[in-house]
Amino acid sequence: MNSDKKCFRKIGCVSSLGMGTWDIGGGFWTPDYSRDKESVEALKRGIELGLKLIDTAEMYGGGHSEELVGVAIKSFDREELFIVTKVWPINASYDSVLRSARASMNRLGTYIDLYLLHWPSENVPICETIKAFEKLADEGVIRFYGVSNFNVKQIEDARYCSKRYDVVAVQNRFSLFYRHDEKDVIPYAKREGLLYMAYTPIEKGAVAREDFLRRIGEKYGKTPIQVALNWLMSIDPVVPIPKASKIQHIEENAGAMGWRLSKEDWVAISNRYRR
Repeated sequence: MNSDKKCFRKIGCVSSLGMGTWDIGGGFWTPDYSRDKESVEALKRGIELGLKLIDTAEMYGGGHSEELVGVAIKSFDREELFIVTKVWPINASYDSVLRSARASMNRLGTYIDLYLLHWPSENVPICETIKAFEKLADEGVIRFYGVSNFNVKQIEDARYCSKRYDVVAVQNRFSLFYRHDEKDVIPYAKREGLLYMAYTPIEKGAVAREDFLRRIGEKYGKTPIQVALNWLMSIDPVVPIPKASKIQHIEENAGAMGWRLSKEDWVAISNRYRR
């Protein structure tokens, strides 16, 4: 298998490293137009380097992040890309999901490959949300659906609600420093053939300050961030989605692809940062 791709039973193959877009185009429901050109160029550079899974959400910049993704992907072959976006739990009811997804599709200017419930809803039964997801899949607004910030029981509850399709992916926080899903959610995803997207994979750059990772990286001519991302990419079925806001960061992230840590180094890193 190409080390720059990961393949799954239900969705096919995606790039083994993606791009996250939190804070691109603004923050929590608040748009920011001041860095639009820089953000679009960074996203385009990432696609050129093979980072063809792009993660966004309606909440990021109040939808402006989705608009920027839509601009960035226009000059590329759409079928080579895998676009992920998310609905916020306040919009988890049946009618609100339908409205949110269609609005996201309009901002992106294209269909949605993977649509996620961003967090579990405290007020809307998961079966109601899944019913809307299946309606969207029937209409071609989305190709697949999944969940984010869910534990194993919550994933299974969502799958129980699925009648014609199935949950194909989960997106949770996971990194060398934050490994809660290592014992349950990740093994579950692997066993069930689900894509697992790891957000905050470099802990907002904190891994760059790790001397241990720097020393490992010197063997390969790689930076601590590239080592940390490669460690994650070596775990089946994990696809890290570091934030992509500047071209230099994109280029560094992309340097995590195309090579592999030795088994010895992978184990040494795992043991060093075991929680």
